[in-house]
Amino acid sequence: MNVVDSSGWLEYFANGPNAYFFAPPIENLADLVVPTLSLYEVFKRVLQQAGEDKARQAVATMAQGKVIDLDTRLALNAANLSIVTRLPLADSVILATAQAHHATLWSQDGHIKDVPDVRYIEEV
Repeated sequence: MNVVDSSGWLEYFANGPNAYFFAPPIENLADLVVPTLSLYEVFKRVLQQAGEDKARQAVATMAQGKVIDLDTRLALNAANLSIVTRLPLADSVILATAQAHHATLWSQDGHIKDVPDVRYIEEV
């Protein structure tokens, strides 16, 4: 199973220099887990930069994976992770989602590069 954090999705949609890194987990829909918080973050950024049509297209692509709602269990696990790792809210929720689904988290966020089960690439 794979979770791609919001920065990875945005890189993929923009066809940025690291898009190749995120393409395999994103395009493997059978093993793709998508936290609802990622839908929020990507929709908001694409909406700001490219408009509502592009933002809705991005979310439709993301929703082809298994979308995971933030429920009580995930919220509490994320809060614990945030205290232990000092990660901000979004990162702790996305990490908690990955951990709950025994998934690899793909990211270019340097502050989580040393977390177990994270595949990291430096942002260009």
